[in-house]
Amino acid sequence: MIDLRLLRENPDVVREAQRARRRDPSTVDAVLEADSRWRESTSAFESARAEQKAFGKRVAQAKGEEKQALLAEVKQLAADVKRLEAEAEEALGARDAALREIPNLAEGAPAGLEEDFVVREHVGEVPQFEHPVKDHLEIAEGLRAIDMARGAKVSGARFYFLRGVGAQLELAILNSAIDQATRAGFTPMITPTLVLPEAMEGTGFLGEHADEVYHLDKGDDLYLVGTSEVALAGYHKDEIIDLSDGPLRYAGWSACYRREAGSYGKDTRGIIRVHQFHKVEMFSY
Repeated sequence: MIDLRLLRENPDVVREAQRARRRDPSTVDAVLEADSRWRESTSAFESARAEQKAFGKRVAQAKGEEKQALLAEVKQLAADVKRLEAEAEEALGARDAALREIPNLAEGAPAGLEEDFVVREHVGEVPQFEHPVKDHLEIAEGLRAIDMARGAKVSGARFYFLRGVGAQLELAILNSAIDQATRAGFTPMITPTLVLPEAMEGTGFLGEHADEVYHLDKGDDLYLVGTSEVALAGYHKDEIIDLSDGPLRYAGWSACYRREAGSYGKDTRGIIRVHQFHKVEMFSY
């Protein structure tokens, strides 16, 4: 999530970043407007609550008609405090909702989306074969390493079984990744694949991207992660970390789950774009 202080002090920087991503820069104004309302209503709420407490002491000491008059004022103050608190909460919710719509700044990245990519250089040559070229799925099915049909039968589209040499190959690649990361100073971690909403929100996977993640909503407000980065980012949540001896580096191994919403028709053949896979993620504090 964008640093609110940066947005308050340099809103034009964030607006320009929005334009570069072809996103609506007015979202910045929505955040600032809600933030201003939140600060004003929070200040008014705190002042009213302090006044309410002071009146409580006066009521305790008053007698007769004076006490009755003060009680009437206290009743009105209580209503004001409740109203102002609700206004502050509403403004905070609006601010945070708008803030979630703004992605991180992409320093040095060219403007535009995938369709605007410009090829700067071709390295090497595409090999030419006299025989028909097989893709990864055709090769794997020939080796009985992947079973897409039974994956779909058991779990639906974009699921698969890895079997035999396919399962061994995935485990070998994952273990190799962990070994290399460990030699580079990373601590290997096997992370949770179910996390709380604040972990998903804190890593930017809710809001605009909420339809891309799986949510358990039958009494368990938990999300299935699409990367171990989510759990690793929350590992030191609310902690003050001593980095005097250098950064903390973790290599997280986890199952990953992605709904792939909006990817209809893309990479539908094979296991390039699927709903479940395993991955090693390197993460540094």
